[in-house]
Amino acid sequence: MCFKNKDAILYFMAVKNNQSYTPYRVGLLLIDGFAMMSYASTVEPLRAANLLSKKELYTIEHLCAGDSLATSSGGIKLEASIKLKSAVDLDILFVIAGGNPFTFSDNAVLAILRKSSTRGVVLGGVSAGPYILAISGVMKDRRMTIHWEHAQSLIEKSPDLLLTKSLYVLDRDRITCAGGTAPLDMMHALITKHHGALFARKVTDWFMHTEVRPAGDQQRSSLVERYNTTNASVIKTIEVMESHLADPLQLAQLAQLCGLSKRQLNRLFTKQIGLSTMQLYLELRLNQARRLCEQSTLSITEIAIATGFSSISHLSSKFRNHFKLTPSDIRAQKAQSF
Repeated sequence: MCFKNKDAILYFMAVKNNQSYTPYRVGLLLIDGFAMMSYASTVEPLRAANLLSKKELYTIEHLCAGDSLATSSGGIKLEASIKLKSAVDLDILFVIAGGNPFTFSDNAVLAILRKSSTRGVVLGGVSAGPYILAISGVMKDRRMTIHWEHAQSLIEKSPDLLLTKSLYVLDRDRITCAGGTAPLDMMHALITKHHGALFARKVTDWFMHTEVRPAGDQQRSSLVERYNTTNASVIKTIEVMESHLADPLQLAQLAQLCGLSKRQLNRLFTKQIGLSTMQLYLELRLNQARRLCEQSTLSITEIAIATGFSSISHLSSKFRNHFKLTPSDIRAQKAQSF
């Protein structure tokens, strides 16, 4: 069976003529620590499609890195239905991962992804799964997305990747998704591609998922919602801050961009956010530094540079004041957890 030759016309012709229809064989490769929300949002639309069509449109297989069991972030264990080596015989393979993917180093999984790619298997990644696709080397020249929590760390590690902030991305034979409930939207697009929009709508209605989001929708709530403010100057300033973490601007520069004085801008931030302008800016940079400590393999010197601190000692001092820990403490805790 060839993924690119299957479409809604062939399906409905087969149904009309009462001919047999060969289902897509879809594999879900579960990596320990995967989130059940991401898993369910990926697999349930396939199950519902089979149920609503009253025939097997999708054969669903489960695979695990160790060939037997995978454990979710909540401790739920799922059993593999086929061996990892059988991935090359699938039509589509989704890697579903969670937690901290930057510690992943299973060479057997990376090798099977590369082999599956050469065999024409469509490869997908959900939540942290796109990172595993990326380090296997199968995402070259393909647009992709990943859960927002991992995006900046992935950019720091692999700046050449074509990373977007979309909910999901379908780029030829690659499918990547941010996770959470976003796979519901991704699977709507996939089922539409295979079996048409009317049938895909039946599947989403089955889950009362009536507002299907387009691929390019935001992963996170807007700044208005996150900071509970609609003040245009405050929102604009935070947007500028988030795009200048490595090269932080001065208060005077931020104020000038908004057409305000430094005093006016600080008054706005204190009233709207409860912090001064530069206090919030520092908090944004420190939060990013902590994510990089926890998720990336960058040195602490590189993390200091990536978040706009002049030295390790400068970063460590501010970090300790804010988190009551140093970057080295975070790295030590990370090492102890493995």
